[in-house]
Amino acid sequence: MNEIVIFVASYVYLVSIVTFVGYFFYTKDAGRRRFLLLSIFTLPLSYLTGLLASSLYYDPRPFVVLHITPLIKHAADNGFPSDHALLMGTLAAIIMVFNKRLGIFLWVLAILVGAARVLASVHHAIDILASFGIALCATAIVYGVLKHYVFNQKSSRSVQELENTTSN
Repeated sequence: MNEIVIFVASYVYLVSIVTFVGYFFYTKDAGRRRFLLLSIFTLPLSYLTGLLASSLYYDPRPFVVLHITPLIKHAADNGFPSDHALLMGTLAAIIMVFNKRLGIFLWVLAILVGAARVLASVHHAIDILASFGIALCATAIVYGVLKHYVFNQKSSRSVQELENTTSN
């Protein structure tokens, strides 16, 4: 059982990265542009918010608090928020905007990795949940801004052009 926990906690995040990159190459031109824009702004916002959260809240890792040896070798630093969960949650949230089924698959992987990292004693559940919350908020904020200012611009221009041609 420990080997499964170690494997999931240490390597399954790579499946999310490969899936995310693969989805980028799979999408067509307009979808690829939107996907790229959402990713370019969401990933840094998520990361920077995670850095801010870690500077505001210190949560010693479970193996430090419990004086045990973790299943995965790790520094005894701040565990809040979980970098693995933050990355996986952000990738899943971005994909979810464009492909619900694939997004759900990535969320399942993110939850499994988060649970494995808790079972490996390198994170508390709050570290994982906070990471997912940051990922969802960052994605929602960026998507809302892009939807309002960028994604609808082309359709707005098309309607205006159509109105101009019909009024002449």
